[in-house]
Amino acid sequence: MTALNEVVSWPAATASVAVVTPDGVVDATGPLDRSLRWASVTKVLTALATWVAVEEGTVSLDQPAGPPGSTLRHLLAHASGLAFESEAVLARPGTRRIYSNRGIEVVAETVASAAGMSFEQYLREGVLEPLGLAGTHLRGSPAADVVGPVADLARLAAELQGPTLVSPATLAEATSVAFPGLAGVLPGFGRQDPNDWALGVELRDGKAPHWMPASASPKTFGHFGQAGGFLWVDPEAGVALACLTDRDFGSWAVDAWPSLGQRVLAEHGRR
Repeated sequence: MTALNEVVSWPAATASVAVVTPDGVVDATGPLDRSLRWASVTKVLTALATWVAVEEGTVSLDQPAGPPGSTLRHLLAHASGLAFESEAVLARPGTRRIYSNRGIEVVAETVASAAGMSFEQYLREGVLEPLGLAGTHLRGSPAADVVGPVADLARLAAELQGPTLVSPATLAEATSVAFPGLAGVLPGFGRQDPNDWALGVELRDGKAPHWMPASASPKTFGHFGQAGGFLWVDPEAGVALACLTDRDFGSWAVDAWPSLGQRVLAEHGRR
């Protein structure tokens, strides 16, 4: 019996899950090579590509981008004030955590413009090919439209535990809270105060309710998607959990995901 045995009870025809340490996959279930929608887990890839661009000097986190007064840092941290999927500005930059697909798209547009190529090409050449994510492709919005297998998501999880594309210092900054203390709505889980976010990835911190396990360290970071998948990395426990399904996010996931995470941490965490 392993922690992943409970996945068979999920209401999904396909559920692919992998437990990942810095050395690679240590437990898995489901069709690991089947391509599935990542939905907003796409943002983790887009964030990593942006961190690469920052480290290369292609862009700067504090350069203006988005609404007046906003920077790339604001956009990545959902603190620019942009609405969810439009150019409407709902708040001054740095005053509210407003989850924004459009903000992440502006990040990608800024990187693409600075690099002199499409964002799809930059992502492919800067992240997908170096990490060997051959089955993963961007098919639209850099905020929500990657498709690929859990095998590739697991490779991304390993990279986020032992980075090869960016320095440990860059990863540490990118996964630390940006603009601390901002309140906002976490999709699917309601208002959180604070609603801490890093640079393109969400932070576990002390939020409740939440999709990550309660026993995860406050430094745990990742993202979930409406297509029924997620990725979280707990740097203190030394373990990550990657999941893709063909069942849209709903009430089933609110209970199932934290429960699975608790068991995975108990079984594989080093704390």
